Amino acid sequence: MSEIRVKICGLTRPEDVVATAEAGASYAGFVFFPKSPRHVSVSQARELALTAPVGLAKVGLVVNADDALLDEILEQVPLDMLQLHGRESVDRVAEIRARYGLPVMKAVGVASEADLPALLDYGKVADQILVDAKAPKGAALPGGNGLAFDWRLIAGRRWPCPWMLAGGLTPANVGQAIAMTGARQVDVSSGIESEPGVKDAARISAFLQAVSDAAEAVSVPRL
Repeated sequence: MSEIRVKICGLTRPEDVVATAEAGASYAGFVFFPKSPRHVSVSQARELALTAPVGLAKVGLVVNADDALLDEILEQVPLDMLQLHGRESVDRVAEIRARYGLPVMKAVGVASEADLPALLDYGKVADQILVDAKAPKGAALPGGNGLAFDWRLIAGRRWPCPWMLAGGLTPANVGQAIAMTGARQVDVSSGIESEPGVKDAARISAFLQAVSDAAEAVSVPRL
């Protein structure tokens, strides 16, 4: 098992959840955002979550969700973590964390040095932060666009809570990303798909293998 944890996000089919678990990933992500090709309904997410074996953490990704939507999701889907991927304020992150009693991961988009202070701010209230590529202006999706950012911006940096690297990762580049940033957790979605919203079991396996190889190549402390 790799010492670097992997999150496979945007799962839409039971067989993809099974492939995620069998490959050795730590997290399975379900997207509750209608504009995404990876969107699942609450009932679909429940089926997927119940497919997940014990030990695979189930993460629900929402974008600027109100309490009514969060109530609906959490009443039916056995999630282990919420991922906030919109414009949620620091106060809203703290409010959701207190209201639902679940660990909260806040996604923060990075494109330049000017985006880095937000990582510190959110790192003080979230349980984890997802360091993602900032969506281009006018993009329909806040993430999952298959774009990477300049990893040198965060090389050697640390924040008040554990963090996860995302944005344009693939089996071909995740090793370099880990080597450059020191990431101990990585997130992938579009980089392991055969088409938008459809995961490829062979690519999932290849991604996990690349992460395992990178973990052996560098000295990575456990979380």
